[in-house]
Amino acid sequence: MRQDPHATQSSERGKHLEIFRGVGELKREFRSPILTLGNFDGVHLGHQAILDLVIARARALGGESIVYTFEPHPRRVLQPQGDLRLLDTFDQKVETMEALGLDAIIAEPFDREFSKIGSEHFIDHFIHKSIRPVEVYVGYDFHFGRDRKGSMRMLTERGPHLGFSVTVVPEVQIEGRDVNSTRIRELLGQGEVEEAALLLGRPFCARGEIIVGDRRGRTIGFPTANLCPETEILPQPGVYFGHLRCLDGESEWVGRSMPVVTNVGYRPTFHDGRDLVAEAHIIDFSGDLYGCVVDLTFDGRLREERRFESVDALRAQIVRDIDEARVALKI
Repeated sequence: MRQDPHATQSSERGKHLEIFRGVGELKREFRSPILTLGNFDGVHLGHQAILDLVIARARALGGESIVYTFEPHPRRVLQPQGDLRLLDTFDQKVETMEALGLDAIIAEPFDREFSKIGSEHFIDHFIHKSIRPVEVYVGYDFHFGRDRKGSMRMLTERGPHLGFSVTVVPEVQIEGRDVNSTRIRELLGQGEVEEAALLLGRPFCARGEIIVGDRRGRTIGFPTANLCPETEILPQPGVYFGHLRCLDGESEWVGRSMPVVTNVGYRPTFHDGRDLVAEAHIIDFSGDLYGCVVDLTFDGRLREERRFESVDALRAQIVRDIDEARVALKI
């Protein structure tokens, strides 16, 4: 069962995490709430550093750890023609936060009208009066209110007068490089999935439904599971190894993680290069996953995508790809 972002509490899969659609849906007062705010695209290690602090403080004080976020992403509303591609779906964000131990998410509906709310009113009404936090933790680059005019200085000065402290968490760095969502998108665009995983704290994962393709893989002896992605971004075209896990659907394989070789690209041997697709060959598997919603991870990159002179040449290369994937995945 997939998470409904409009639900007021979590689904069966999120038994310990409450979800509220904005402060207007709050039906109770939180107990000593420890709060953080932001978009949390990808829930990378920088985000996790903040969430870990929030969760630890809530446990120490006997309170509740809360994320206040926006749905949809503000840039979707304010820059509808922009090229923003989010790293995860709302479902994935919820699951990652729940796994960390978060208690509640407030997903505020974001629209043009909401974007006009001033910074001080946002602090007074949406943070103080609605949530009543005792401590607030935010990233170093957090801005809020109309035209993003709300600053860390405003929040840190106003917070104590309203009964909550404010801590600005510095940016996390790995090997001297900043951890942020923009950098992760750049790495994926370059096919650097292992570098992206270092910043995410886990392999990048695309989610979507397995659909019926043209079945060409089956005709050459290597059937593929064709992903119709919910996730908005895929790595640079190329061949990758990783895992596929079936989340739901009418399949006996639900919950099982299986090794895969995945081609991301335009299938140049067979097509004229107009449709970007992700096709995963599941190693040592014989079955049907049509209609299943799956998570497809990209653990490492094997090679670039290229055109082959013949189907036999393609088949031989796929055999080599699978052999390399077996070594990398230790199977």
